[in-house]
Amino acid sequence: MLTLSTEDLSTQALQQYLQYAIAPRPICFASTIDLKGNVNLSPFSFFNLFSMNPPVCIFSPSRRVRDNTTKHTLENILEVPECVINIVNYDMVQQMSLSSCDFPKDTNEFIKAGFTPLASELVRPPRVAESPIQLECIIQEVIKLGDNAGAGNLVLALIKKIHINEEVLDANKNIDQAKLDLVARLGGDWYARITEDNLFKVEKPNTKLGIGFDQLPKGIVSSSLLTKNEKAQLANTDVVPSAEIINKTNFSEETILLIKAALSNQSTELAWKIIQTSV
Repeated sequence: MLTLSTEDLSTQALQQYLQYAIAPRPICFASTIDLKGNVNLSPFSFFNLFSMNPPVCIFSPSRRVRDNTTKHTLENILEVPECVINIVNYDMVQQMSLSSCDFPKDTNEFIKAGFTPLASELVRPPRVAESPIQLECIIQEVIKLGDNAGAGNLVLALIKKIHINEEVLDANKNIDQAKLDLVARLGGDWYARITEDNLFKVEKPNTKLGIGFDQLPKGIVSSSLLTKNEKAQLANTDVVPSAEIINKTNFSEETILLIKAALSNQSTELAWKIIQTSV
């Protein structure tokens, strides 16, 4: 295994390793405005949801690695502490990338990248009409992380209004994950597209406690045909099996393959029935 000390790496090398490793990252497509009314639109992948009550997103317009300059987005929100975070889907990813060019400060990226400005209801920066979800935000705080090239500036954005295109909603007015067609940022020029084909569910324990690996049947734990992910699916049940099942050391290959098939279909209950009937 390659082991690196961050103190020994240049900022460029750190960027190469960390942006590839810490991925995929959601994209904050932020529209801002300065005191003169100049609008800016720029994407940031140092971004996520950090609080639900109050609802707060954080994104970071870092200082440029190549020349240590600051982003127009940061300059704008220090003047006018408001923004709109526009969620990026696949249909707008190329336009979003175009808007990330280092245009002069008085350039309107809505025009340059061909986006349609939509008046916000609460804040001054406009929304991106093409975005499926738009979040109107008030800036709570900007936390400066340093003065060197690559240093971040954490922008704490309090979400005040949420606008959702009804085309991405289901019959219950909830967001349908498969309809969003989101994109996420990886390292270098790489992105990921979140389509229905690559979506999968992992059952959350919520209030129940999973039994854990230590209470799985011994023959399941030792099986080389089951991956640790599959064993974890089985261990996520809250029903402790009988001592007879826990102590069972041998399962036929046919039984293991039936268990694998059930788990691949997200049917943990069926997988446990197969285990129980094999005893």
